[in-house]
This record gives sequence, structure tokens and C-alpha cells, in this order.
Amino acid sequence: MTGTLLYARSRALPWTLTALAATVALAGWAALGTDTAPDPGRVRALVALAPMLAAAVIGGSLYAPFDELDRTAVRPWWPRRLAHLLAPTALAGALLALTVLDEGLALGPAPLLRNLLGCTGVTAAAAVLLGARLSWLPVLGYVGAVIPAAAGVGGRAVTVWAWPVQPGDRPWAWLIAVTAFLLGTALYAARGARPENPRARGR
Repeated sequence: MTGTLLYARSRALPWTLTALAATVALAGWAALGTDTAPDPGRVRALVALAPMLAAAVIGGSLYAPFDELDRTAVRPWWPRRLAHLLAPTALAGALLALTVLDEGLALGPAPLLRNLLGCTGVTAAAAVLLGARLSWLPVLGYVGAVIPAAAGVGGRAVTVWAWPVQPGDRPWAWLIAVTAFLLGTALYAARGARPENPRARGR
């Protein structure tokens, strides 16, 4: 078995890809009800929640089962970490984009992709700070709070703090999401997920 396959199995990447496929299938099923006379609340929730769930699945695979060995390896691990984060994100983005192809609706590929980037960045940063198993908590709390808080709110400021529920043509929402993705990706590639072994945490 090659090193790549061993790495994939140790990080449970096959399960991650399966869970991503299930998440996208659920998003596609939910999107069927938005074809005609879409309900704004349902669209807003779908645009925010589907990418958030995909990011949570990706975050769960970021743990390092043998952190001590990883940190003492001869070769640098940041390229593997970077590929580990980017590959599932690209796959999830491609699959999510296929769930909704009608740009005439508020729900379209653009906000789904933007939110996937932003949520993945937040999840990657949380994996470094909290550990991979808890990496989904910050993005879940934030997105869950933004969905009701942004209902009926207008103005430029809302596109910044409520970027997960904005249409795909809001530049400030894109700026926040892309910035979160770049920062989270860089942090995870450089540091890796926080060790979840109590003995490793104490060192």
C-alpha cells in the first residue's frame, strides 16, 4: 500500500468523501423545492447550511492520529495538510455547484461556493485551536445565529457580518469568506490540528 493510501486511510478520507456525497445529495433534494416560487427563508437556510455541513465533514477529517510521529517526520507535512484540505473542498465545491444551476434564483452556485470557502476556512482554523473533533462548533454557532439575525436586515454592514446568507453578487461577503478561507488554510497547513491526545496536549 502506498504512502498516499495509508495517509488517506489514517485520516478517514474515504468516510469523509462518503459523508460529503451524502451532504450534497441532501442539498440537492432540498433544492428541488426552490425551482418555482422559492421561499426566501428556505433559500437562505439552504445557502448557509449546506456548505456549513460540508465544511464540518471536512473539518472532522483534519485530525492527526499520530501527532508525535507527524511532528518528528523528516519531510515537512504542510504540503500534505494543504492537499488534504484543498482536495475535499474542491470536490465539495464541484458537487454543490451541480445541485443548483439556475442563476435566476437567489439560490445559485455562487453563494454556495462562497459559503463553502468561508465555512471551511473557519473550520480549519478551529481545528488548529480546538482540535478536529470540535472544529464544527464555531461555524455551526455562527451560521446558526446569523440565519435568524439577518432576516429582514438591510444595508452594507449586513453583507459583512451576515455573509453566509447573502446573494452571490455581494463583493463584501466574498471578501470576508475568501479571507477566512485563506487564513484558515494557511494556519492549518502551517500548524496542523490541535493534538487530541491528553498527553500530547500537556507537552
